[in-house]
Amino acid sequence: MTVGCTGQSDKKGCILPKDCQLKTGDIVFRKGCGVTSHAVVMAEGNGDYSHVGIVVDSAGTMMIVHAVPDEPDFEGDVDRVKMDTPERFFSAVNALKGEVRRYKDPSVAHRVAAKAIEVYRRHTLFDHDYDESDTTKLFCTELVTFAFDRVGCPLKDVPRSNLNLLGMHLHCALPSDLLESKDFQTVRVF
Repeated sequence: MTVGCTGQSDKKGCILPKDCQLKTGDIVFRKGCGVTSHAVVMAEGNGDYSHVGIVVDSAGTMMIVHAVPDEPDFEGDVDRVKMDTPERFFSAVNALKGEVRRYKDPSVAHRVAAKAIEVYRRHTLFDHDYDESDTTKLFCTELVTFAFDRVGCPLKDVPRSNLNLLGMHLHCALPSDLLESKDFQTVRVF
């Protein structure tokens, strides 16, 4: 199944172009507007993106599973792995630019999407420590690499960045590191 954004591609709505078709297992990137997004982009040396998610088919509706801080759905909502519509993920409130990448093997992409839904359904919290060795909590790029690892197809060529983010020294994969993987082809940049 595929889906495009139903809203306008403008600052009042969704930045995902209406003619951009998402498929199950696509990896979607965005450059966010918030403080955390700016910190990630700056820490990466002005990287292109600050956030990433996995496109899933949820009962016939295309959604995006992603681990995100500071985007509560309701008062008191905790930072966690969420499932959002493409319109919300690529809302002009949340995104300045975006990219869609597709894994080379559709059957693997479907298994990755199923793993992402499983992680969402177990109410996985956001990993504020950015610790890839503990998968009880996940951050956005960790969710992607975790899903591929768990279906037996670890991503190749994904380096880890050393950086200081919000006073922490980190060694982990960031959105720009995922762009290094040759396992994906770019579908659209917007």
